[in-house]
Amino acid sequence: MGEVIIRGMLPKDIDQIMNIERICFSLPWSKASFENELRNELAYYQVAEISGNIVAYMGMWRIIDECHITNVAVLPEYRNKGIASMLIEKMIEICRCSEISDMTLEVRVSNEPAINLYKKHGFFAVGKRPRYYFKPVEDALIMWRKMP
Repeated sequence: MGEVIIRGMLPKDIDQIMNIERICFSLPWSKASFENELRNELAYYQVAEISGNIVAYMGMWRIIDECHITNVAVLPEYRNKGIASMLIEKMIEICRCSEISDMTLEVRVSNEPAINLYKKHGFFAVGKRPRYYFKPVEDALIMWRKMP
């Protein structure tokens, strides 16, 4: 594996992001959704790039003094290599610099690797959203992280 570069998502990245979406999610976002996100002043998107290829990305929205993580996706062949942790650490740094007090996200209750990853970064479960996900229908675990 080459050097991992974490940087802001650019419009030229969207086609590669769409490929990651199709591979990682049962209901992938549309290309237009990502184009809109890049125009949204309250949205922050970071990518992980190796040798010019986007292998992962993460997005979040700022809502007043909180941040809501929208997506974290890593291509299967690049999982368990610390790339998602690098993206989460970058987003935590962005939140710190932006005076954000809390971070939140939803994750499938069955997605133990992701839940453990978020716990490692200081997130804790506070409840569930019934039937939040489709394809297949599943509850979401709601997790929060207080910023120090």
